[in-house]
Amino acid sequence: MLPSASLSTLNRAELEALLGELFGEVATLKQTVAELREENARLKGLQGRPNIKPSGMDKGTARPEPQKHENRPGRGKVTPRVKVEAKVIRIEVPPGSVFKGHEPFLVQDLVISANATCYLRERWITPDGRTILAPLPQGTEGHFGPELRRFVLVQYHQGQSTMPRLLALLRSVGVSISKRQLVRLLNENHEEFIAEAQDVLRAGLETLPWVAVDDSGARHAGKNGFCTQIGNEWFTWFRTRSSKSRLNFLDLLRAGHTDYVLNDVAYDYMRSQGLPAATIARLQAESQTRFSDQTAWQGHLNRLGFNALKVTPDPVRVATEAALWGSVQAHEFLCDAVILSDDAGQFNIGQHALCWVHAERLVHKLDTFNDQHRAAQTRVRGLIWDFYADLKAYQLKPAKRRAVALRARFDRIFLRRTGFVALDRLLARLHANKAELLKVLERPEIPLHTNGSENDIRCHVTRRKVSAGTRSDIGRDCRDAFLSLAKTCDKLGIAIWDYLGSRFKVAGAAIIQPLDHYVRARFRPA
Repeated sequence: MLPSASLSTLNRAELEALLGELFGEVATLKQTVAELREENARLKGLQGRPNIKPSGMDKGTARPEPQKHENRPGRGKVTPRVKVEAKVIRIEVPPGSVFKGHEPFLVQDLVISANATCYLRERWITPDGRTILAPLPQGTEGHFGPELRRFVLVQYHQGQSTMPRLLALLRSVGVSISKRQLVRLLNENHEEFIAEAQDVLRAGLETLPWVAVDDSGARHAGKNGFCTQIGNEWFTWFRTRSSKSRLNFLDLLRAGHTDYVLNDVAYDYMRSQGLPAATIARLQAESQTRFSDQTAWQGHLNRLGFNALKVTPDPVRVATEAALWGSVQAHEFLCDAVILSDDAGQFNIGQHALCWVHAERLVHKLDTFNDQHRAAQTRVRGLIWDFYADLKAYQLKPAKRRAVALRARFDRIFLRRTGFVALDRLLARLHANKAELLKVLERPEIPLHTNGSENDIRCHVTRRKVSAGTRSDIGRDCRDAFLSLAKTCDKLGIAIWDYLGSRFKVAGAAIIQPLDHYVRARFRPA
């Protein structure tokens, strides 16, 4: 801020520029205050401010659909997914009438009823004193049958029902079940499902060329946490933790492995984060490069005196992130895959690409104070929309010469000076992300936005709004696993009802292979 005495020496143009800069700073402070007020309201359980609608850049730059003709064909016949039972309806007719066959009329119906079976299991005593008991039918575990367990899981996780409403529904159709028994059906003996969700993540990280990531708030054990989403067009995986730091994200990318690995990738990461060469040399001088778990890794850092170092950047944090990234690469996860995010810092790892919709949204939400500012904002948004449309066209037909032209055009857009100080600073910041925003020129197969991730995580947000949060760790893990499996089934074209029927060995259910097999089969190298 200039002293008041020096303001009188400025001419009109300089005063207008200074005033515009101050307006920008005031807008930034107002936004910070609004965010703090919203956070306070959320913590107090009050209603927060409404979200600003997105700019619609992706839809606005889509190619127009061809006009539909008036005489378009009908939707076709209904094809039931179940076996059709033929039933003849007879009618009394006058004598002398001529029979002309049958007129089909298809009716679909649903039968929901409770069924209780008491199995009288034969029990025999062999001559040597052993007791032989007749086994229960396949798929029967506990006192609730496979159809009931399948119905409970589908209603709760895919139908987003609450536990009290589901309990009332079951009782209303005649099922004798308590609240505790229903909770057990939802949370107990689901380790195989949790493991299968983990296998789906590993398959995606090993084979697919890109993954999109996002996170959202989550409540667990009465505390605020974060749910991280990892996925693409063929799979989705959720995991709720108390932190959303880069350490947490790298830990999730290990997909269940617990080891820490020091390799060339890890050392390169340390150098990129500014860790001194002498500190890195301490780790390289040791013969041990793989550590089984966090306890062994922390013990190694203690022996090397890392915890005693009080410098910036924190050597313990950087070395741990590097060892986690080394573990990810050692297990051949994300070896050549791109991570697509919305510019949240914790996701900036490896080959990283940024969402264009989030980048343009910053320009869209920028506060303007006069006609000059509004004109500059409109002009820049138009340039970005046109550029985005050409990037979408490039994805359909990539060419090296066209990529060079797009890079030069990017510089002309984001290095321009509009006279709107806040906008110019924003454009400069976006230009610093040039490599990540233009990753699509090197990898045309990756999307230009993270709309898929935001759509995926919506089911988790709905679950949070319906049921607030989880209490037990196993309840949290089951919720994340079943939401992951339901989303993955939907993307693979598998009905979650059929999937659960196969896992619970319901009589007559379709056989569904482990989902990670389908995810791996989707990858077709060029």
